[in-house]
Amino acid sequence: MKRVFLIVLDSFGVGEAPDAAAFGDKGANTLRSAYKSGKLNIPNLISMGLGNIDGVDCITKVSSPSAKYGKVRELSSGKDTTTGHWEIAGIVSKNPMPTYPEGFPPEVIKEFEAAVERGTLCNLPYSGTDVIRDFGEEHMKTGKLIVYTSADSVFQIAAHENVVPLEKLYEICRTARKILKGEHGVGRVIARPFIGEPGNFTRTANRRDFSLVPPERTVLDKIKESGLDVIGVGKIGDIFAMAGITESYPTHSNREGMEKTSELLSRDFSGLCFVNLVDFDMLFGHRQDAEGYAAALSEFDLWLGNFTKELKEDDVLIITADHGCDPSDDSTDHTREYIPLLVYGKDVNAENLGTLEGFFNIGELAIKYLIG
Repeated sequence: MKRVFLIVLDSFGVGEAPDAAAFGDKGANTLRSAYKSGKLNIPNLISMGLGNIDGVDCITKVSSPSAKYGKVRELSSGKDTTTGHWEIAGIVSKNPMPTYPEGFPPEVIKEFEAAVERGTLCNLPYSGTDVIRDFGEEHMKTGKLIVYTSADSVFQIAAHENVVPLEKLYEICRTARKILKGEHGVGRVIARPFIGEPGNFTRTANRRDFSLVPPERTVLDKIKESGLDVIGVGKIGDIFAMAGITESYPTHSNREGMEKTSELLSRDFSGLCFVNLVDFDMLFGHRQDAEGYAAALSEFDLWLGNFTKELKEDDVLIITADHGCDPSDDSTDHTREYIPLLVYGKDVNAENLGTLEGFFNIGELAIKYLIG
């Protein structure tokens, strides 16, 4: 019984990529910002060799790392969640997915409004917390949907849970997903539900992502087709539109994701358990909260110490990321950074993997171990 647990710490970059300046991200370093907060306590990641990765100079190096360690450069033209995960699974996206710095064109909004039989508000790039502050009251009075975007390729729909019930909001997002194809094929349509009263709105954990179907077969398809399990935890099922997934367990927080992963560790299966822990990005990176980011990493590290003790002889653990989101830079957007790669197992020999070109190297590690 061979198993790979591939855990993506969403947005955990370890320093600017060579082309960071082209993305407006010169100097970005998510790990360093978390370290500088003074709240970072990650002895288990350090013992694996996180501080030994080439170019990482803000945390302790160890003389005998317990894992293979390295960093990986993205080759795709983007720095968003979908692009990063797809590249991990083998798809290099040479053409960036469309973004809308001026908002979506009138023809797109008109078609969407007609299809869902509701008007819209905003239609601009916006912070998710600011947009419900500025448009939430009007939304509650009129029932119009708050449509907004960001620097990423996303069509986001915010609605109060008492105005638009969750299942209705998800249905609306599925309708948008059918419309947004081809020229306007954004990477993700995102449901952004919120609660509260004017002046005190709060986003809930009932977010859902509706991604494009990957344009090619991925590592997940190959593993599934070989008769093995491909279990998604967190938003993995959404990111891949369930392509190549045999089981999916959406979660509402890092803690829930870690609990589900521990539960799966105790279950018999053969194949890949692919996990996304989104709080790093959603709650701390985008909100410029370096202390919160460091605390979340510390919480993960504490869980990691117990998780590794329960790994079976044939299990392999891969820890990585999908992009950066520096919580101390001048932007709330993702950042173009190297991502870390730690490969741990009782039969894994520690070594410096150096710098790997292409996130697809990560998926290939899983394939090599599971299938050969």
